[in-house]
Amino acid sequence: MFGRRERRELEGRIADLESRLPEPEVSGRPSLSRAATAARAAWGDGFGLLATRALQIIIVLVLTAGVVLGLRVLSTVVIPILLALIFASTFAPVMRWLRARNLPPALATVIVLLGIVLILTGIGWMITWAVIDQWDDLSDQAIEGYAQAAAWVQTLPFAPSSEQLLQWRDALVHFATSAEFGSGALAGVGAVASFVTGLILMVVVLFFFLKDGAVIWRFLLRPFRGEALARAERIGDKAVVTLGSYVRGTAAVAAVDAIGIGIGLVILHVPLALPLAVLTFLLSFIPFIGATLGGTLAALVALVANGPISAVIVVGVVVLVNQLEGNLLQPVLMGRTLKLHALVILLALTIGTVLSGVLGAVLAVPIAAVAWGIIQVWDGPSLPARWARPNTR
Repeated sequence: MFGRRERRELEGRIADLESRLPEPEVSGRPSLSRAATAARAAWGDGFGLLATRALQIIIVLVLTAGVVLGLRVLSTVVIPILLALIFASTFAPVMRWLRARNLPPALATVIVLLGIVLILTGIGWMITWAVIDQWDDLSDQAIEGYAQAAAWVQTLPFAPSSEQLLQWRDALVHFATSAEFGSGALAGVGAVASFVTGLILMVVVLFFFLKDGAVIWRFLLRPFRGEALARAERIGDKAVVTLGSYVRGTAAVAAVDAIGIGIGLVILHVPLALPLAVLTFLLSFIPFIGATLGGTLAALVALVANGPISAVIVVGVVVLVNQLEGNLLQPVLMGRTLKLHALVILLALTIGTVLSGVLGAVLAVPIAAVAWGIIQVWDGPSLPARWARPNTR
């Protein structure tokens, strides 16, 4: 017979062995160990579920931040490729029309590419030529306007003294002649070099997108099979159609804005009417604020050149043109292209501006439109993703 001490030792050894043995199988599968079961129970309650979701969100945010940071580092490459994709999608109907006329692909590509380059060059030349041609008058008017503004400031109760104005002017002159301004000029030279590099890369990539876009897309679809292949094809078609339709519709609306405001500036004899109209056209690619900003600049020029009455009339022309394109043109030209809520557009503009400045503001809305279009065809040609479907209950 065992004593109490020996019996306790034996029971302890038996309990230790039982804890090491696997638990019986349930439905043909071995169950988890006690430690794994306890860990699963700890993560399975409400607090554990909250911790799991928080961890997943953190991982997604870290990955997103890494992607955004990588894109910003490689912006000299990413932005030209993105712009080339937008131009290729915009002029895809022209390419199809030329190829339907049995033109060789290389010749059709060269024709479209030269047309795009000529359009961009013409816009830049009009702005540069008009500014140089009227620069003397504008500078004289700017000096006169500054003198008038300074005289008006002197009438305010909190106006700075003449000595303070002189000190501020001397500070600006000192900054313009200092090493800091020189380093900024060198940075500007670097920016010009990056711009030229990106422009050349965009033209080269655009050539291949126009000529071999279908071949490149089929190559990218090779890893997909079955339903994944059908989904990828839907996504590609939707992205190209959305980008092209958005740019063409926006260009038509911007042209109406520029022509309407330009005619008003010419009638009122406002200097720099042509470059201001072209600038309005370019700024109109930024939703909500672009056309308004261009009209504001036109009103400021009219104020300096012709006085407050002319500026008020320009503001009225800008409001009239904006109402025309907002209530008539946009619903017709872009109603089927850009079905985004105003808040989504505003958030996209803010994010794009924070990440890439003016260019980010221009590209943010079409990218958001493409993302929404992809969601709309995720599960079928007319079947959105499950979570984006309307609730029928």
